[in-house]
Amino acid sequence: MRLYNTLTRTDETFTPSQDNLVRMYACGLTVYSRGHIGNFRTFIAVDILRRTLRYLERYQVRHVMNFTDVDDRTIAGSQKAGTPLREYTNQWIDAFLDDSRALGLEDVEERPRATDQENLDSMAELVRTLEKNGHTYESDGSVYFKISTLPQYGRLARLDHDGLKAGARIDSDNYDKDNARDFVLWKATKENEPSWDFGFGQGRPGWHLECSAMALRLLGGPPIDIHCGGVDLIFPHHENEIAQSEGATNKQFARFWIHVEHLLIDEEKMSKSLGNVFNLPDIVAKGYRPSTLRYLLLSTHYRKQLKFSWDAMNQAEESLRRLADFVDRLDRVTGAGSHADIAAKVSAADAQFVEAMEQDLNTAGALGAVFELVRSLNAAIDNNELGREDAAVVKAAFERFDQVLGVLALRRQEDRQTALPAEEIDRLVGARQDARKRRDFAEGDRIRQQLLDSGIVLEDSAAGTRWKRK
Repeated sequence: MRLYNTLTRTDETFTPSQDNLVRMYACGLTVYSRGHIGNFRTFIAVDILRRTLRYLERYQVRHVMNFTDVDDRTIAGSQKAGTPLREYTNQWIDAFLDDSRALGLEDVEERPRATDQENLDSMAELVRTLEKNGHTYESDGSVYFKISTLPQYGRLARLDHDGLKAGARIDSDNYDKDNARDFVLWKATKENEPSWDFGFGQGRPGWHLECSAMALRLLGGPPIDIHCGGVDLIFPHHENEIAQSEGATNKQFARFWIHVEHLLIDEEKMSKSLGNVFNLPDIVAKGYRPSTLRYLLLSTHYRKQLKFSWDAMNQAEESLRRLADFVDRLDRVTGAGSHADIAAKVSAADAQFVEAMEQDLNTAGALGAVFELVRSLNAAIDNNELGREDAAVVKAAFERFDQVLGVLALRRQEDRQTALPAEEIDRLVGARQDARKRRDFAEGDRIRQQLLDSGIVLEDSAAGTRWKRK
């Protein structure tokens, strides 16, 4: 498997550093509002990486994704809302978890919060170690990292060392691109802000410090295998994570850095600061399913910018429906037997899918292999050249594809979420079949219409009756 490493700007062969275990850290949401679909482009790309490592490469994965629940923005939001910080951020964490489940993201092994006591303890210990190693200084009650003490500073972001503003300090958790300055590790207390005292004054951690401490605590000694996030985090956040971690441990922090490109709307990146955002409830309110959004967000290579539009959502829905309809069609194959050429086509598509995913998560190429197989096998079904045994082989292949893509299982899950309980739908389908056996076609039509009014479409075939959401 090859992955593009931002640190080296090259594709590199990936294997874990510790036996069969991949230790992976992904920067999660800063929980001052609901996550938007631009955020979820990154989270879905990371989910695809996780699934590829697990199901194609057969690695064990220890995956940490944090919640930044104390920084300038979360504090400002809680103060404006007039609620305690933990209570304020809880609502956005709950919303993120709801949206993650709706979009089919796998559960990760750890979801630490910056304000968890064990993480605060780790942050304090990291500051003490950096002080001991000569990388810090104090000013006005805050502790800063002195970037001039680390010769390799700027390597990830390719910063020009002649342009580094060593000695110029920055207190804000976010600052301008390519404007490298000594950054705050521990911020002195301001009035009405949450604060902790670990022996270097009342204050709170800087944003960059949080991720370094949580990654090192939960993933063991450096280097960790993979660190992920959006491209906007390369500088300053990830650059500063490297500085803190390597300044403390004198070892490489992360072997591979994986960064996901922006989701664009009207040629600008989608971001809360620009106010051009959609979140998942906005998408659902427009009549689209979460599975459609997941398909759209994974259909373009993660290192290419993706333009969001409603036309693109319509195209994604059409593509996903084509996949789902094909898999449903396999259940209606009634002919007996198997055919060697069908097995050969499935095997070839399987190999193409794996090859694409192993080349830096080429989801577009993998989907191309899947759709070419759908086209070929639809023609085989039309010509009665695919039997029930073939259908079982094909379904198994699509299950393997979907372990990585996660769209078909999500679509099936959505299909079962109807106004009527699934058990009641099954009962009505059975009642309709009984009515038709009695030749009571009026009653059969009445039940069909009742289900249609509830958003359920029935499909009759020689193999029986299937139902799905309209």
